[in-house]
Amino acid sequence: QFSEQRRRVISFLLGGVGSLAFAPCYVFPVLVPALTGLLWLVTSASCRRTAFAVGWWFGLGHFLVGFYWVGKAFTVADIGVAAGVIAVGFLAAVSALAIGAVGLASYALGLAGVCQVAVFAIFWTLAEWVRSFLVLGGFPWNLIGYVWGFSDEMMQVAALIGVFGISALTVFAAASPATVLNASNQSLSSRWAWVAAVAAGLCVIWVGGSFRLTNAQDDMVPGVQLRIVQANIAQNHKWLPDRREAHFAQHLDLTQRPAVRGITHVIWPETATPYALGRNRSVREIIGKVTPSDGLLITGAIRVSKAGETSQQIWNGLRAISASGDIAGSYDKMRLVPFGEYVPFRDWLPVETLVASTSDFSRGHGQRTLGLQGLPPVGPLICFEVIFPGSVVDKNNRPEWLLNLTNDAWYGNSAGPHQHLVQARFRSVEEGLPLVRSANTGISAAVDGYGRVLASLGLGERGVLDTPLPVALTGGTFYGKYGDLPVFLGMGLIFGLALLGGRRRIRDDHSS
Repeated sequence: QFSEQRRRVISFLLGGVGSLAFAPCYVFPVLVPALTGLLWLVTSASCRRTAFAVGWWFGLGHFLVGFYWVGKAFTVADIGVAAGVIAVGFLAAVSALAIGAVGLASYALGLAGVCQVAVFAIFWTLAEWVRSFLVLGGFPWNLIGYVWGFSDEMMQVAALIGVFGISALTVFAAASPATVLNASNQSLSSRWAWVAAVAAGLCVIWVGGSFRLTNAQDDMVPGVQLRIVQANIAQNHKWLPDRREAHFAQHLDLTQRPAVRGITHVIWPETATPYALGRNRSVREIIGKVTPSDGLLITGAIRVSKAGETSQQIWNGLRAISASGDIAGSYDKMRLVPFGEYVPFRDWLPVETLVASTSDFSRGHGQRTLGLQGLPPVGPLICFEVIFPGSVVDKNNRPEWLLNLTNDAWYGNSAGPHQHLVQARFRSVEEGLPLVRSANTGISAAVDGYGRVLASLGLGERGVLDTPLPVALTGGTFYGKYGDLPVFLGMGLIFGLALLGGRRRIRDDHSS
């Protein structure tokens, strides 16, 4: 038996090591000792308080390592290292409450063996959903299912069960060796048989994904050739007043580079245009001069409330500009980045937003599907809006592709941009929709409806990416039609069976 203090330290270290399973490291085998160790420490705890503490300390280590790149943004913004440490610590501590609740619930049920592991995986997945949509406005970063981002084959099951379903399977698989430690009423061979069966199940998922990709459709939208511009502007220079014109000129110059095939549409990244386009006709006309005559230039840009209004509001969004300089389409970001565009619990936290502004950004009004000239209907997503599973499209007017404009320059050469791309790719698999991603400093990419990266510009590169637009998958996907409901209904059924099986085993143990 470990002392309570040692138990917390070990749990903290296991949580930190477990984060190495995510991009760009992908040391996914570390999840086995991390999650098996967590489950063993929780179920062998002396009381509920200790079980919660074990889970919380695991979560703290897990999220400190997983979210470290958030602190880098505060250095880039010249707000200071201390503010970055406070922000990362706060974000990790609050997110860790979800893992603490997993520890408490797993301990309280007192199950053993496969039933225990199954319930642990269900609780973990529920905790991921809670922090994805309910904590700090929602921050579904580094869900466990994303550890398979290195394998196109393993990602394919997301078309059926989404990333939450993959998380449940992954946690169950990684924690399954706990059955060897805890199921004392079973023979050693039967306990290891469960571990072998789980490993075989993962192989089956890989084979299924490989078969799906072997039969993948590779069609492109006729008559569409996109140019993605990646100017690679350092964030600490981006908003300097004396450099705005130079940065704007860089985007214009890259847009006019010679192309092998005729460009029909140009895409600039998040806030690429350092002007409020709705108020600046002359800037729109300059953009119109480099816009394909029968197409559009789509750029990230801020929108400011009309002059004369009582309180000025500012939105982060997207504007589609025609060759005549008119705004042909518009979208305002709905989900705002904590600490980036607003400060959670502003009255208590002594930090400012990363984006220099007199007030927090305002929210848009939800997912939209835009009809733009010469393009299939598109679902626009600004920055981290793309990481919310099941919440990236207008379900009443589904788009035929996704467009993600982002600015990952805040996070430099860190894990953040790599993890962001992986999560965007999962949305393509889930919805069966191609995704085009334009990032200021990278990673810009064209992704098909199977989550495969067809072309990309690496982190820190400056240039253009010319690419056709893949077509949406015929018939869509099961997940795209039904979302997470089947997964959570299935977990509810398994939870009930696990409770029933666990109680029967307990009665059998007492009778013997």
